[in-house]
Amino acid sequence: MNISYDEKDKLLCFEITEEIDHHGSEKIRRQADNEIERYVPKRVVFDFDKVTFMDSAGIGMLIRQV
Repeated sequence: MNISYDEKDKLLCFEITEEIDHHGSEKIRRQADNEIERYVPKRVVFDFDKVTFMDSAGIGMLIRQV
């Protein structure tokens, strides 16, 4: 997962480049939680453009972040 932060706009972007299944979603969620606490952004963007597979655990991971 690639992470970028635009300090000017307080925008935190997560480019997820791996499959998001039950096992991987917990790792992604922990990392996203840590970065959100670190930067305290105004907006968070999850870019799923390069994700080839996502199951219901992946969807749950995203909903939890909102």
